[in-house]
Amino acid sequence: MRILIVEDEDDIALAVKRGLEADGFAVDTADNGVDGLWLAQNNPYAAIVLDIMLPGMNGYKVCATLRQEQNWTPILMLTAKDGSLDEAEGLDTGADDYLTKPFSYVVLLARIRALLRRSDRTLSQQTAELAVGDVRFDQRTRQVCRGETEVELSPRALAVLEYLMLRAGEVVTKRDILENVWDHAFEGDPNIVEVYISRIRQALDAAFDRKAIETVRGAGYRFASDGG
Repeated sequence: MRILIVEDEDDIALAVKRGLEADGFAVDTADNGVDGLWLAQNNPYAAIVLDIMLPGMNGYKVCATLRQEQNWTPILMLTAKDGSLDEAEGLDTGADDYLTKPFSYVVLLARIRALLRRSDRTLSQQTAELAVGDVRFDQRTRQVCRGETEVELSPRALAVLEYLMLRAGEVVTKRDILENVWDHAFEGDPNIVEVYISRIRQALDAAFDRKAIETVRGAGYRFASDGG
């Protein structure tokens, strides 16, 4: 799942980004309201963490604009302001939750997960669980099973597997995976994808003498439409 952080305090944005990435999310960041609004308008995010006091355009305006455009991505407002009037204004513009600085990352993560669970309630159970052949991925609990056996994977490997399963039967490139599991501005070694594909294969294929993930030479990877 991809999260957008719109925060002009670099230390906060970086700390939250690192924490969320360690928990398996892909994270994009913006340090002003104008760029944050553009990213939110042009990318599908699971949730947005939005500061109120931003250069260019404040968080209230960003949130109100998105709601006017019928963009209902869950929004958690993040601010140094404290008071019931500020909270009410944030919620009245269309935010789903409100968190005051300073905050605990554990609390922020719990709030984000709560927003994601709430949005999931509009989805069917079939949508909440990916099933390809005998491979099942519960998107709510982040649990993966092949048959009746649970498969243990790191949060990042789970995110890679989730993306492959969502596009089962299609060829996906390394760039596709990087942009959807890391972030749109990833500048590291793209071969990091191979590392995680190898880990998934060891846990999901080698242990069961199966082959779910195929390498398509010169193109990328394909998750077998029948689960392998």
